Amino acid sequence: MATRPVHKRPVPAMGANARARASAGPGVVAGTTRPPQANMTDQRAKSILKEAVDAVVNSFAKHTHGYGRVNVVEALQEFWNMKAARGADLKNGSIVVYESVQSNSPPYVCFVTLPGGSCFASFQNCPTKAEARRSAAKIALMNSVFNEHPSRKITTEFIEKAVAEAKNSFQAHDEDPDNPNTGIGAFRFMLESNKSRTMLEFQELMTVFQLLHWNGSLKAMRERQCSRQEVLAHYSHRGLDDDMRSQMALDWISREQEVPSSIANEMEICEQEIESARLAGRELRFTKEKKDILVLAFNQLGAV
Repeated sequence: MATRPVHKRPVPAMGANARARASAGPGVVAGTTRPPQANMTDQRAKSILKEAVDAVVNSFAKHTHGYGRVNVVEALQEFWNMKAARGADLKNGSIVVYESVQSNSPPYVCFVTLPGGSCFASFQNCPTKAEARRSAAKIALMNSVFNEHPSRKITTEFIEKAVAEAKNSFQAHDEDPDNPNTGIGAFRFMLESNKSRTMLEFQELMTVFQLLHWNGSLKAMRERQCSRQEVLAHYSHRGLDDDMRSQMALDWISREQEVPSSIANEMEICEQEIESARLAGRELRFTKEKKDILVLAFNQLGAV
């Protein structure tokens, strides 16, 4: 396992409204009072999530070490070492990377990035940094194990069902699903290109396109008359790297120079999204990458 260094420079702080919403919990509007039933539902959801995570962790421990207390951080690393030994295509190796959020008081937060690129975070309000790391490792191990289930593989049957559901959801019944220049066709093209992969692996690819959309890069490419098929073909084989992050950071620096506080405002949104995804135990690579790009842009602005 490895620990990723965190940024030392100060970053735009969350506004008062964002802090109020984050501290109140996901879905809470600042200045309002949640009904008791809503609070009970939140607590029930958190309890179910914790029970599910513990069940998967204990099951993995039983099948690998027998009964007894499991060191979940070691167990997660062992899981990915086993995948690498069995021939998994891990371009960056099998090392699990942890990143603690700088804080002088609890609750402490820790992110964990898996060898494939998926990212999770401590899903509980942890009183210590060590507990935050264990919490992050637990949710990551649960998702890693679950991702091995056959139902998580992209198959022909899965693609047909996903495309049909997408057409219904977006009312795109007239779009040709076999034409990559239509929205539904592009979705099918991406699924077909990732057949036999797992949903977590597909999500890693989708993160690139989510960032390109968020950053305005896709819109710029359309304005340059780039076809959707050309864009898909290019970025489907390109991983997210420092060059891509740096280019996006430059775009945000330009926005900041045109509209002051653009970075701080977007950072506030990212903080809310991360907090909501963290507490719900969801994969959050996209939101985490957005924040990292904004921090990079802010640091570069400060160096000018």
